[in-house]
Amino acid sequence: MNILEKIILHKEGEVKERSRVTPIERIIGSQRLYAIRDFKSALNQEGVSIIAEIKRRSPSSGDIMANADPRVVAKAYEQNGAAAISVLTDQEFFGGQLEFIQQVKAVTELPILRKEFIISKYQVWESFQAGADAILLIADAVDEELLTDLYHLAEELGMHVLIETHSAENLQWIRDLNPPIVGVNCRNLKSMTTDLDWFEQVADQLPTDSVKVAESGIHDAHDLDTIYGLGYNAALVGTSLMKSGNPGTALAELLKMVSA
Repeated sequence: MNILEKIILHKEGEVKERSRVTPIERIIGSQRLYAIRDFKSALNQEGVSIIAEIKRRSPSSGDIMANADPRVVAKAYEQNGAAAISVLTDQEFFGGQLEFIQQVKAVTELPILRKEFIISKYQVWESFQAGADAILLIADAVDEELLTDLYHLAEELGMHVLIETHSAENLQWIRDLNPPIVGVNCRNLKSMTTDLDWFEQVADQLPTDSVKVAESGIHDAHDLDTIYGLGYNAALVGTSLMKSGNPGTALAELLKMVSA
């Protein structure tokens, strides 16, 4: 069993337990506390927009910044040029919590992406009520029919969706779906290895009108210049910023090098 399969298997049990404790009907009937912020517009700016990620640990890197306070990191990201913030909410493998979304939302004006392995409508509703402005849907984790259903539900609720894949095969039907935002992950979620050349290999297969996001493996200004030259509008950067121990400063230095 590869790491993605392990995560999805655990997520199925987790969602079942969460829905037992808090039925979906109760979530649907509750009140969202925050207005939805425009995630897509935040990414569709001149140059490369950065989705700065709050990530405490990962299966590939182990502990990254295990005791990071999401509120402190979020404020630092906003002050240092992030266009949006990605909040990892998976606890078992990434050290996140759903509650991090509201904590971050309360201290920043930036749009918030819920980074999670979403496999059910329960999680889409949960994301909405937690205050997420956008959600990640991973095409490599669920089949086309389910992802399409989850995508349409999120849209109906007013959230943007970042549809991500590492597979050229999935890009065929994603292109037909023509989502407003599409992400290419250069990390193979089955092996957790990265290959930056993947961004170039699939660049011409992406939907023409979509905002294009490059994800994983991005460490320096050269990487950002490369993906910008390939036509990507934004980059999701987490590990390299969090590993620095001072994510806001690391982001400022990265963007300074790009604009220099």
